[in-house]
Amino acid sequence: MLATNKLVKNYPLTTVGALVKGRSERVLIVKTTKWRGTWGVPGGKVDWGETLEAALIREFQEEVGLDLSSVRFALLQEAVIDPQFCKEAHFVMVNYYAVSKSETVTPNEEIEEWAWVTPQEALKYPLNSYTQILIQDYIQKLVL
Repeated sequence: MLATNKLVKNYPLTTVGALVKGRSERVLIVKTTKWRGTWGVPGGKVDWGETLEAALIREFQEEVGLDLSSVRFALLQEAVIDPQFCKEAHFVMVNYYAVSKSETVTPNEEIEEWAWVTPQEALKYPLNSYTQILIQDYIQKLVL
């Protein structure tokens, strides 16, 4: 409660992320400051008035400097106060599959490490559980 005794309501945040395939047929995974040392995919919050796809394209530019094409919906996931994340949060995560012509990553301050790997190799990394599900779905559907 605020000092004014008004109740503050919290709502889930909408986020976007994508498993992206590069020219080498490998996919990009990243280790970020947000997921307590685990690996995942680039992404972030959707801004007010921004479409999901526009948010995804913006987040990839900001976090890794990549342009995306062939953006396709993959999965909808939810994270409710998950200890894998760096703070208490409730996310509705809209996941995509996409393609990048470039594999040259220009990381921002959130990205600690990155790797272009086969989907099978990615599963050997310490992935957050949401990325693990996304990659397993990718392998099962053999999309892109």
